[in-house]
Amino acid sequence: MVTLTRACRALAIVFALLCLSSGCVLCGQEPLQTPGGGAEYSSSLSNPLAPASDSVTDPSEPQGPSSNFVAVAPTPKPETGIDWRRLGASSITFLSIEHAFRCATEEGTRDAFSNPFFPGYINAVASLHGWADGDPFLVNYVGHPMQGAVTGFMWQHNDRAYRDVVFGENTRYWKARLRGMAFAYLYSVQFEIGPMSEASIGQVQSLYPAYGFVDHVVTPVIGTGWAIAEDAIDKYIIRAIEAHVSNPYVRLAVRGGLNPSRSMSNVMNYELPWHRDNRPGVFKPYPEAEAMKAMVERDTKKIPVNPPPGVAPFEFTFASNATAYVGAGAKGSCIGGGGSAAFRLAAEWQLLLNVDGCKLQDLPTNFTGDSLSYMIGPRWAPTTSGRWSPHAQVLIGGTKLTQEELFPDERAAVAAEIAPKKLGNPQHKLYSKDWETSGFAISMGTGVDYKLNNALALRVANLDYTHSWNNELNGTNYENGLKFTAGLVLKMGTW
Repeated sequence: MVTLTRACRALAIVFALLCLSSGCVLCGQEPLQTPGGGAEYSSSLSNPLAPASDSVTDPSEPQGPSSNFVAVAPTPKPETGIDWRRLGASSITFLSIEHAFRCATEEGTRDAFSNPFFPGYINAVASLHGWADGDPFLVNYVGHPMQGAVTGFMWQHNDRAYRDVVFGENTRYWKARLRGMAFAYLYSVQFEIGPMSEASIGQVQSLYPAYGFVDHVVTPVIGTGWAIAEDAIDKYIIRAIEAHVSNPYVRLAVRGGLNPSRSMSNVMNYELPWHRDNRPGVFKPYPEAEAMKAMVERDTKKIPVNPPPGVAPFEFTFASNATAYVGAGAKGSCIGGGGSAAFRLAAEWQLLLNVDGCKLQDLPTNFTGDSLSYMIGPRWAPTTSGRWSPHAQVLIGGTKLTQEELFPDERAAVAAEIAPKKLGNPQHKLYSKDWETSGFAISMGTGVDYKLNNALALRVANLDYTHSWNNELNGTNYENGLKFTAGLVLKMGTW
């Protein structure tokens, strides 16, 4: 208990120091002002219809033929680079809050504080395998994607050249989202297995059932999709409301409530939750409605894409999948998701990298299981002028399957022996047994995408046949599978 108290007290002190040094809005201080936002908005941005001044003169100077010099205001240079100091501070703040919450709510995390640090940390990282990590659906597929969206928005706010992007068919927006996704992935890896992670603070990956890689894939992939959805809502719904509603508190509630991940990101960046980098705040004097309408109309116009539609050098897909196992001795199915990256090598060829996982279905009572695959290979993907785009690929890689059986009678006996203590993760091995098998795999498949615009496409259907050289798992043959995949494809322009 002393160790727990000291650990949580240390996290609280770190968070308090960050608040005091950075002016965190949670601590009652004024938010930091950044270029492009807050109090530093120029009058022309506060009122986009206001005329801009081209020159500056000193009224104290005599006017007339003998003094006709006009000082021309220099054109400000566009901001570039990353605000690493602010990004580091906001990342540590977010990380401290997450780990403080874990310490307060997870008994397994607190129990590990008495374990040796380095052996426990190494064991936690080395224990990772499979797809599922035992968390419920809302944690894996809602909570972690929101974490990915929050960290993506945190990066965007500190990425000076892209902080004011607006959702649409332009390469600048998709560059910003891709850069944010890369940071979300790095943050997620650090949160899972880094120096300040679940593996080091609590060593949870060494405990049942938190072994899987699901969060490593879901957090950045689905999190980026979540951020894109919030960007679209901000452009087409929130801005439309702001253009017709003058009450600042209604506009405040709409901005904060309809963009929850961006609101959380703003707080982590020491801004007000309803802050926007690409337009004024909600308390700006009216009449602003006409100016806002003009901004909405300008942003929703069809702007030509540069480069023109055609070959995208990079595509990123996040999708759900379902696999049915076939052949002698096979049974059951596997449901999950994953992501893939495709790099354009030639006019009709891509190099495809795919990672996905799924949870095994149709298992006996008291059994659980999952599958993880990682594959690479060429894809034939000809460019077309129409909406529909076919593709076909051949991939090679590996597959790992795991199963676990829980013995209820043994669990009850263990629980009776350790009473009145609560049954915890360390005792799990006393009443369970696990199996795993890994092997080389090859996959062949084809599918079709439907183009929504030059940046987005729907993976309507993709059907793959996969063969792996795995051993049978508890008498079931998982060597041959038919996998159906559907999802969303992000097409990146030249960058």
